[in-house]
Amino acid sequence: MARPAPAPSAAPEDPHVEAVESLGAGLAAAGFPHLPARVFAALLTTEEGRLTSAELVALLHVSPAAVSGAVRYLGQVRMIRRERERGSRRDVYVVMDDAWHDVLMQRDQLYAPILTALVEALEVVGASSRAGQRVQLSVEFLEFVQREMGQLAQRWEQYKADRRLG
Repeated sequence: MARPAPAPSAAPEDPHVEAVESLGAGLAAAGFPHLPARVFAALLTTEEGRLTSAELVALLHVSPAAVSGAVRYLGQVRMIRRERERGSRRDVYVVMDDAWHDVLMQRDQLYAPILTALVEALEVVGASSRAGQRVQLSVEFLEFVQREMGQLAQRWEQYKADRRLG
C-alpha cells in the first residue's frame, strides 16, 4: 500500500511579519490598543516607515475598517501622520523616525488635561483630607515629570548628535 506524499512544508514566516507581531504583542501587553499596536509596529519596522491602507490590510490580514480605526487612533496620539501619495489620491501612513520622542514630549497635550482634572478633584475632596493628600502628590508628580521631560529632551537631542558624530 502506497503512503501519501508528505505535505509540502510551509514557507518560513516573513521576518517582517514576525517583527510586527512580536512588537505589536509587546505594545499591547503594555496597555496599547491591540490593532493600533500592530499598525504602529508595521510602520516602524518597514524599511521606508510608510504604508498605504491596502498594504496594511494585506500585511496584517485585517479589514480596511479596522485599519481606518487604528490609523485614526495613531494619528490622534501623533504617532503617525497621513500623507497623500504622489500622483495618486491614495493616502499613505508614515511613522516618524523618532516617534517615541515626539509622543512623549507632547507635555501640554499629555499632562495639561490630567493636571486640570487633578486640581479640580483636589478642590472637591479638600487638600487636608487623605484623598486630597494623594491627589496633591499626583499633581506634584506630574509637575515634576513635566519639568524633567524638558531636561530629558535636551539630553536626548545631545545623545542623537553625539551618535551621528560617533
